[in-house]
Amino acid sequence: MTMEVCVTIDFACCSCEQTIGVTLKCQGKGLHSGSRAVASVNVPCPTCNSINQLFFEPNGTLRAVHAYRGPARSLEPSMN
Repeated sequence: MTMEVCVTIDFACCSCEQTIGVTLKCQGKGLHSGSRAVASVNVPCPTCNSINQLFFEPNGTLRAVHAYRGPARSLEPSMN
């Protein structure tokens, strides 16, 4: 059976330091009692539109907030 929890987290934007509050719904097998799972989610700032990457535990403990850098891009050689 899959477990589901809702957590509310307040944090400061990495770019403009505006306070942002989010409510997140977590579900999955890793939510069982005693689990040390850490989840991440990207949250845009409503003030400056920068993307913040949150790392948090399903119990609502915020582990870290970083500016989202996006996936690494690989360069392709030119055909000319």
